[in-house]
Amino acid sequence: MKRADLEHILRASKGVTGETEFIVVGSQAILGKFPDAPRVLRESMEADLYPRHRPQLAEEIEGSLGRYSPFNQTFGYYADGVSPETATLPAGWEERLVKLTNENTDGAIGWCLDPHDLAFSKLAARREKDLIFVATLLHFQMIRPSQLQRLIGSTPDVKLRDQLQTALALCQKQYPA
Repeated sequence: MKRADLEHILRASKGVTGETEFIVVGSQAILGKFPDAPRVLRESMEADLYPRHRPQLAEEIEGSLGRYSPFNQTFGYYADGVSPETATLPAGWEERLVKLTNENTDGAIGWCLDPHDLAFSKLAARREKDLIFVATLLHFQMIRPSQLQRLIGSTPDVKLRDQLQTALALCQKQYPA
């Protein structure tokens, strides 16, 4: 997915829901801070998002812009309407959101996860593709290990914190600094 594709999804989501602000939580949130992210980080053809103030409208996004929809068939990418509970995020993530809005979004605002918060959520998911994504962020120095360690260390849930540390260690082993 390219940044222009995400901008199109934001514009279309505004048209479908009447909302103007969306939280982008999936891998394509990287396009908020890094519009020209390496291709390997932009392989997904879906953008996971939900309306910031009315998340229940994510079903409308899913129905109109989701996988196998005419939108997907026409453009080759799609929106996955998700819920706020989809991603496991560290405390304070809302204050670090990256604002994406320009003439291409037609007044819609995509609040994209900060890359460190995105990495945190990928470590929490612990799927192989998510660990590869984090390892790639580390490899291209798009996140700082020390910042990610601070986020992990601030997690009050000891079990989750241990799982995140283990997952990060695997990623760092794949791409040592």
